[in-house]
Amino acid sequence: MELNLRGKTALVTGGSSGIGSGISDYLAEEGVRVAVTWRGDDQRRERALAFAEDLSERYGVKCAAVKGDVSKRDELQPLIDQTASELGPIDILVNNAGIWPTESFLETSPEGWDGVLETCLNGPALLSQAVAKQMIEAGIKGRIVNISSKSSFQYTTSGHAHYAVAKAGLNMLTRALARELSEHGIGVVGIAPGMIATPMNAEKWDAPGAKEAYESRIPVGRFAQAREIGYLVAFLVSDKGVNLCGTTVDATGGMLC
Repeated sequence: MELNLRGKTALVTGGSSGIGSGISDYLAEEGVRVAVTWRGDDQRRERALAFAEDLSERYGVKCAAVKGDVSKRDELQPLIDQTASELGPIDILVNNAGIWPTESFLETSPEGWDGVLETCLNGPALLSQAVAKQMIEAGIKGRIVNISSKSSFQYTTSGHAHYAVAKAGLNMLTRALARELSEHGIGVVGIAPGMIATPMNAEKWDAPGAKEAYESRIPVGRFAQAREIGYLVAFLVSDKGVNLCGTTVDATGGMLC
């Protein structure tokens, strides 16, 4: 299936690792110029730069690593500006960056609560607003994809109240933005992955039998691969996926059945 994505520019937050790396990899394979965000120390910077360079070499498209922390509001516009400067105006925004701390609700500090909501909800909202304004000004019929979670629909594991609340809010944000931005030709849709083995959650499966026990709860019988989320993102941002608007697609391997 030809998705007609070649030549477009995508900004993928948290795009150099975990689910984001699978999304970035497949978009680049489809000919999309991909900007992956990074934050933190020099080691993370070097890893993001190496990943972007690898995408460029393997797929023959220009990709870039751009510095920006979505939880910091003053870094959002520079993130957009750097992407546009290096790769061109943004056609596709994938709000993927997230954090998933494990802590009981009774022990969660106000700073811990706010940190999760800033990264997983407020950052995507404000970044979407800024990107959408530039899309409208440039006459771009763009796409915004919000990476949500199974936890936004079903709370089954204690210790992630802030994360579940943020992702549930992200689902409603997807619906609200679809209503408001569709008239400008901007499509907005969400994806709710189930369990995917990523560096963010790797230590949670260290205990003997832990991964196998969790997989037994998944109807398809396995964790998804990050690249499989990339396949879905690519379809949704293409002209083939235009009728999927405002919804959050279940990509949990049947866990929400």
